[in-house]
Amino acid sequence: MADLPTVTVYSTPICVQCKATYRHLDKHGVTYEVVDLSTDSEAMAAIKEMDYSKAPVVIVREPGATEDTHWQGYRPDLIEKHITAHLQEAAA
Repeated sequence: MADLPTVTVYSTPICVQCKATYRHLDKHGVTYEVVDLSTDSEAMAAIKEMDYSKAPVVIVREPGATEDTHWQGYRPDLIEKHITAHLQEAAA
């Protein structure tokens, strides 16, 4: 069985794109951690350091990768490419 990526979603409680990201991940049975930027000032500083200015920010640590993959906003194309592809490999 292939190793699965670890996924962290940095979000805020009223973020529509964050909720769309959760729904997409949930639909595919992806396990992910949510970090609330409205209550975690260290996480907010880290996201700003990465030059992101709005939520969600999704960070994916892919098995065997030397760097994390990350993006801002609801990106179903990137969710499919970097997360659900691994789920399909693991199921095979």
